Amino acid sequence: MKYACKYTPIELLAGFGMKVELLNPTAENYELSDQYIHSNVCSYSRSIIEERLRDCCDPIILTSCCDSIERAGDVLKTLGQEVYILNLPHHNDNCCSKLLYQKELLKLIDELSKALNREFDVEKFYDSFDYGGEEISGPYVSVMGARINSDLLELIKSESPLPVKNNTCTGIRSVEKPPQTDDIEELMALYSDALLSQIPCIRMSDISKRRDLIEDPNLRGIIYNTVNFCDFYTFEYSKLKSALDVPVLKIETDYTMLATEQIKTRLGAFYENMITKKIKTPTCQTYYAGTDTRVALNDRSPMTSSHIYYAGIDTGSTSTNAVIIDDKKNIISFAIVPTGVKVAESAQKALDEALRKTGLEIGDISKTVATGYGRARIDFRAEDVTEITCHAKGAYFLNPKVRTIIDIGGQDSKVIRLDEKGNVTDFVMNDKCAAGTGRFIEMMAQSLQLSLEEMSSYGLKWDEDIAISSMCSVFAQSEVVSLIASDKKLEDIVHGINNSIASKIVALGRRGKLEREFIMTVGVARNIGVVRAFEDKLDAEIIVPEEPDICGALGAALIASEI
Repeated sequence: MKYACKYTPIELLAGFGMKVELLNPTAENYELSDQYIHSNVCSYSRSIIEERLRDCCDPIILTSCCDSIERAGDVLKTLGQEVYILNLPHHNDNCCSKLLYQKELLKLIDELSKALNREFDVEKFYDSFDYGGEEISGPYVSVMGARINSDLLELIKSESPLPVKNNTCTGIRSVEKPPQTDDIEELMALYSDALLSQIPCIRMSDISKRRDLIEDPNLRGIIYNTVNFCDFYTFEYSKLKSALDVPVLKIETDYTMLATEQIKTRLGAFYENMITKKIKTPTCQTYYAGTDTRVALNDRSPMTSSHIYYAGIDTGSTSTNAVIIDDKKNIISFAIVPTGVKVAESAQKALDEALRKTGLEIGDISKTVATGYGRARIDFRAEDVTEITCHAKGAYFLNPKVRTIIDIGGQDSKVIRLDEKGNVTDFVMNDKCAAGTGRFIEMMAQSLQLSLEEMSSYGLKWDEDIAISSMCSVFAQSEVVSLIASDKKLEDIVHGINNSIASKIVALGRRGKLEREFIMTVGVARNIGVVRAFEDKLDAEIIVPEEPDICGALGAALIASEI
């Protein structure tokens, strides 16, 4: 029999000689389940239905831990599957709840005795108790929040520099063995008490015992897992984020592994900044070029044979950028090339172009660090580092006063916060929707039949303050088409698009703290209209590097010079 909830009486099932298995499938898609349940229901519930429609050889036992699980059970029952649903009390702190659950357990014993035509074996019940929890000594990372599938847990463990403890409900089931008794009613009363006395699920009325999960001197960081359309755990995350000194990273999935690369980026940045690195952060002289607030790069120094050279490669969805620096942190050369279908070839092309500009050869490069989504595919790298860490390194190098980085790339957008030493203190990402990204601007430009250069300037000469209300890029595009049909001026529409982007990213950043000075990096920073929209929303000046595309590659080169 398969079970879903840690409050499931699996020891009782063992008393009937039944083998139990945690029902925790990783869905590939929801092609079958979406025919029976709405797509806005908890992704785990949908994954149960999807799994059962593909393979339903074993009976399952569920609890009424939440409405969506009950709904999944009802759907499977209507499809003729063998499903047991236990009525789980949500008040875990009173004798009435324990009495109610005792009755559920006795009822289950009666149902199984009839269905299996065998008696409940008390000895097998006692023998099945397992105290083999996850023992970790020394510093560790805790995974908390909503239940987590095994594939995602393994990804978190494989990326982590420290041991990882699963403190979600799939990893912290611990039921104390009841005192010996042959009286079944008394035994089920004791067993009910033991089940409801575990570290509680967030849906229970008394969750004070969850403090045990965070009051540990060996805890070094928390990865807080959430599941699409399950809001309960979001409230706990907000409290932990504001109350704890250890870093906390929130991840959200739909119980598939389709967003693996985005999750790797978040995990990588979290791990990189969880462990304090004893590396001095270099700075350089910066200046502001008039009212354009563009930060100048270092003057490119002449090459000498006594120098050692380092390279940074940033592989983005739109462009691949390379930067070469010397051992004195001078930028010697850089190159920006389109990212092709083969990441490694684009990276080699960018580095070759940067080398060609200087007369250097590949053998002159001491170390190369890769960053960006394609960083792991660059074979000639000495190390790969997330773009969050690299952008922080590069931005702080250009201007040590920077505290907030706005990074709008081709497929995602990020807001990164730094401390006075240039360390990443927090970051938020939008990687689930094209709205607020470079791709969004490209889509809007196509709809308006404008070039990206025209998009940059048109929004500066507006008359009517038009609002683009949709947060979805597809619907926003339809909204723009409607505005064109209404004969609205292109300048006013572009201004509305710019404000829409700025509003979305500022709202994303305000999940934490936005602090001056602000710098904007990568290609969208070249769009003056978008920059001005951000300045209006933030009531602050935005620093734009002379070459905003190469900030990540610059940071990677700086890291290469320090490893």
